[in-house]
Amino acid sequence: MVSATFPSTADGRRVALLTLGCARNEVDSEELAARLHADGWQVTTDGEGADVVVVNTCGFVEKAKQDSIQTLLAAAGTGAKVVAAGCMAERYGRELADSLPEAQAVLSFDDYPDISARLNAVAAGEAFDAHTPRDRRELLPLTPVARRGSGVSLPGHATPTRPVEPETDAHTPAHLRQVLRRRLDTGPVASLKLASGCDRRCAFCAIPAFRGAFVSRTPDELLAEAEWLAKTGVRELVLVSENSTSYGKDLGDPRALEKLLPQLAAVEGVVRVRVSYLQPAETRPGLVEAIATTPGVAPYFDLSFQHASEPVLRRMRRFGSTDRFLELLASARALAPAAGARSNFIVGFPGETRADVTELVRFLSAARLDAIGVFDYSDEDGTEAAGLPGKVSAATIKRRYDKLSALADELCSQRAEERLGSTVEVLVDSVDDGVVEGRAAHQAPEVDGSTTLVAPVGGGVDLAALRPGDLVRATVTGTEGVDLVAVPDEMISAAPGAAR
Repeated sequence: MVSATFPSTADGRRVALLTLGCARNEVDSEELAARLHADGWQVTTDGEGADVVVVNTCGFVEKAKQDSIQTLLAAAGTGAKVVAAGCMAERYGRELADSLPEAQAVLSFDDYPDISARLNAVAAGEAFDAHTPRDRRELLPLTPVARRGSGVSLPGHATPTRPVEPETDAHTPAHLRQVLRRRLDTGPVASLKLASGCDRRCAFCAIPAFRGAFVSRTPDELLAEAEWLAKTGVRELVLVSENSTSYGKDLGDPRALEKLLPQLAAVEGVVRVRVSYLQPAETRPGLVEAIATTPGVAPYFDLSFQHASEPVLRRMRRFGSTDRFLELLASARALAPAAGARSNFIVGFPGETRADVTELVRFLSAARLDAIGVFDYSDEDGTEAAGLPGKVSAATIKRRYDKLSALADELCSQRAEERLGSTVEVLVDSVDDGVVEGRAAHQAPEVDGSTTLVAPVGGGVDLAALRPGDLVRATVTGTEGVDLVAVPDEMISAAPGAAR
């Protein structure tokens, strides 16, 4: 990968990047980190002693917005100049700036290409006029294949535009260019952004309005970044987007993800590729087969069901039913019996009846999901659902949420117990005071539980020799809720460069 040194314009100023929300935001923060580092900023994730603190906010649901506000206020308390960026900043712009004077600036995604100049101005005490929010879907052509090259800022998609070596220029193929990303942690797992935006019109979701229409990154860009990540020690790639099943539709190839997966899995140093954010209505048989059977790809299905009652799904402007969803899961398990599956569900959507909840319980009881997220419905600004009739009372929503959450915990614990005695492949994430923790193929980072490795009796792998990034084969001997306990039997792939 080409390296580059850009002239410093920040005079060694220190900037802290604090990231909230989803893995897509984490990728965006690492793009900002690369831009700032290239212009001479000292980049950290610790707000203590920083000249400027940039909070990459989340604006998805009310709790996430409140977390963002609290983080901004806490950052202001350190004495640093505070900047709001990310989804909440994009979504509310001037309104957020007016209501939060503690923030010296509220940035739009359009500010990202000039982030260093923006922070230089903030550090110098210059006033900053926040943007007026707009529907970012309107910035791109309606036809997906016409969207590339539009010049619209797409966080997490950027490549350097300045020549970095005499033999490279704007016409150099992406896989030979510098990757515009700087890692903010050193763990063995990293997200790789497939695309930005979404073309779906789910009634409860505001994301497309502030993230924009769907735009894929090209395969050569993704492979270049995957190779770069592997060279930094990444062993597992988690493919993220607002809707991974749409990948390639704007590139003229709806099977692009199926073709890309084996290429990513073949990147030297990468031992696992995981796909997230699958839309059930777009999950084609070919994609199911690619995820379930491609060596090096986790047989893991992160399916956004949201509900199982057909009438509720129709009001959500989604498609499916209990039977169709169960058929989709069965098709995956026919190819990979131990495949992992997770999903999120909303309870209390306008018009939801007792019969709808009963249908959701029926689905959950039959689906054998490894991880279940339950969310209580709340109106979101600018969404169709906010104006729908048939609102469910807060007390009823809470009662249904409590019921479904308890059921989810019970069912996921049962699913974990089904794995007792089975063999799993565990990627070691951390070794802390002799405690070795990792994740099996059915466990995504942070959301799906983990696997604790314990010392074998007799033979097997020496627990004390394990390091983050090692991939081992292990036998499941116990469970704690969704978490597993396993004994390592065999080293499959040792992390490179680790002293043994």
